[in-house]
Amino acid sequence: MAEPRDIMGGLMKGLKVIEAFSAERPRLSITEAATLAGLDRATTRRCLLTLAEGGYADYDGKFFTLTPRVLRLGVGSLAAMPLPRIVQPVLDRLSQEIGESSSVCILDETEIVYVARAAQRRVMSIALMPGSRLPAYCTSMGRILLAALDPAEARLLLQASRREKRTDRTIVDIEQLMTLLGEVRTQGYAINDQEVEIGLRSIAVPLTSARGKVVASLNVGLAASGEPVSAMLERYLPALLSVKAELSHVLV
Repeated sequence: MAEPRDIMGGLMKGLKVIEAFSAERPRLSITEAATLAGLDRATTRRCLLTLAEGGYADYDGKFFTLTPRVLRLGVGSLAAMPLPRIVQPVLDRLSQEIGESSSVCILDETEIVYVARAAQRRVMSIALMPGSRLPAYCTSMGRILLAALDPAEARLLLQASRREKRTDRTIVDIEQLMTLLGEVRTQGYAINDQEVEIGLRSIAVPLTSARGKVVASLNVGLAASGEPVSAMLERYLPALLSVKAELSHVLV
């Protein structure tokens, strides 16, 4: 553990400001960024102006937006991770075989982070790509990863989540979510039926190492149709489980 004197407080604050931006909040005022980052307005203003000076943000006099230059920070770290390099060819093959988009993600506190994706067609209103984030509590891949945690730890993360009703189907009650996580843990897969966005369904399974440790989650996302969820499971779950078994020999 680093000593307090070895920590650069300014850098930590700057990173918090960068993390305040998201797909749902791409443009932020100084006040909005300060609230989301949990910092005072003066500190946030200096961080944002520094980002703008370095080319990492644009400023129109009222709102700040991040520029593509900020992707260097995330893409570089993703490229250095072995997981994306291992799973991407398998994802590409899976999506070709089933004709649907597939993704792999990891858990970062209350959110999932996409580390690899093979898109067949767009089924969400936002474009997903490596580095994209979504809440863990309402996503199939997020529930897989939360279910792999100790229940007490999973509860703490749910309590810390900004649990919003993204659709009228979204489950936000902690006790209901904990029950769902127990079911996911038992059955070995998670289903999402239009809780993230109306018109979107997904099925996810854990990706485990040879020792059985859950290291990521894999899903297939598809447009909702009139067919029952059981038919969706019958069609896609075997392919997901096959990929899980294949990758378990190479993931650590």
